[in-house]
Amino acid sequence: MADLSSEFAGIKSPNPFWLASAPPTDKEYNVRRAFEAGWGGVVWKTLGEDGPPIVNVNGPRYGAIWGADRQLLGLNNIELITDRPLQTNLDEIARVKKDYPDRAVVVSVMVPCEEAAWKEILPRIEDTGADGVELNFGCPHGMSERGMGSAVGQVPEYIEMVARWCKENTKLPVIVKLTPNITDIRYPARAARAGGADAVSLINTVSSITSVDLDNFSPEPSIGGKGSHGGYCGPAVKPIALNMVAEIARDPETANFPISGIGGVTTWRDAAEFLSLGAGNVQVCTAAMTYGFKIVQEMISGLSQWMDEKGHKSVADIVGRAVPNVTDWQYLDLNFVTKARIDQDLCIKCGRCYAACEDTSHQAISMSADRVFDVIDEECVACNLCVNVCPVEGCITMEELAPGTVDPRTGTEVSPDYANWTTHPNNPVTKAAE
Repeated sequence: MADLSSEFAGIKSPNPFWLASAPPTDKEYNVRRAFEAGWGGVVWKTLGEDGPPIVNVNGPRYGAIWGADRQLLGLNNIELITDRPLQTNLDEIARVKKDYPDRAVVVSVMVPCEEAAWKEILPRIEDTGADGVELNFGCPHGMSERGMGSAVGQVPEYIEMVARWCKENTKLPVIVKLTPNITDIRYPARAARAGGADAVSLINTVSSITSVDLDNFSPEPSIGGKGSHGGYCGPAVKPIALNMVAEIARDPETANFPISGIGGVTTWRDAAEFLSLGAGNVQVCTAAMTYGFKIVQEMISGLSQWMDEKGHKSVADIVGRAVPNVTDWQYLDLNFVTKARIDQDLCIKCGRCYAACEDTSHQAISMSADRVFDVIDEECVACNLCVNVCPVEGCITMEELAPGTVDPRTGTEVSPDYANWTTHPNNPVTKAAE
């Protein structure tokens, strides 16, 4: 059987599935239940410094976006870091780590951007026996207005500075959690590495407003008739997270820099995609909050079965496998041509493909009087919109054609040979010159 054991930035765990810093990791009770369910590690909910207590709102903390049948696609939260005393958290971390020595226990931290604050809290965390610290430079609400969270994560110079402070004041591995609320994720990742950090984790939540109550015109969640932007997470942010993980993994300046992938991981397949794009492990939050801690058992069994079927012996065999296949647009093969094909046996004659293509695309699908839909090859540009709107899986597929293929029905070349694209008549530059 495949070996799911993981070593990330020197931190070992029995599998690559960690719980992210969030409400599920807020206290000892939760974390013990998580470990009993099978999670390989946790990142403890973000700790702050001793001082004035953190006060969270007592009204709704979450907004939501739903899909069909109220499937939860995304959560928007306005919760702050832990509002429990620092020492209480430290005591609980020590007890949990003692009782679960084989599990990864990483502690998320957020204190003011002053070296003294980091120098004071890091030894106290180290004394708990924790395996590492994660610097929360991602939170986009509440704490960022206080000069912490994403207020630091959006300034590479601050990231490098604080990472260096932390490396000088603790022997624990230092993981920098990055905010997605930035133009180019490569710069903060480079800064983390320059500061001596051992790894990065991403993405933290996306700054957002999910909805507005149209009765009182207050953003949701509404607190006494007022709302605030919050942090968006869940399956809806997965494409953003995958892209940002890949950007760091393929950047020469951060090559082989350990990455913990976060953002919408709900199934084993999600995890495998993050791993293939360069993540060394994954962190999960919304899926656990939606389905409970035992969802990790499906993730473990699914990943293990897939690895066995594909002959992957260890998690390390998967990490980064897709990175060489991520490229910039100008390097894509223009000789690769496909056309849509409709399986008439599977077609339910709903007409979605026809409506989408006729109204918004390239008028490449015909409809007969008895509602038989077919592809007009010479008009099809292979955008695959029809595949995506079709409600029947596998009914419409894309068939690869060799360059120069001629449609026998019309005698028209439907797969032009772009080998010499600079002089091809379809090149916009060539057309403009004519």
